[in-house]
Amino acid sequence: MIVRIMGEGQVRLADSHFAELNELDDELLREMESGDQAGFRRTLTALLEAVRRLGEPLPDSALEPSELILPGPDATLDEVRSMLSDDGLIPG
Repeated sequence: MIVRIMGEGQVRLADSHFAELNELDDELLREMESGDQAGFRRTLTALLEAVRRLGEPLPDSALEPSELILPGPDATLDEVRSMLSDDGLIPG
């Protein structure tokens, strides 16, 4: 799957990594619902770091359609909330 981190670029992630990412996504949702700003920032950072660590960066010249778009590291709670689906940021 091709994942875009807004403002950074794209990475290719194997489907086998989505269980780990979904755990972070679920934690992020709980923190957003409770208004835990510090927890939200910590977990968003951990989620994006996991995507970078587990994924293979695509060259800037690649024009692959992104199947998943994640907010950048400086996104606010409200900005992330506007990107959510019923499953959170990451489907599944």
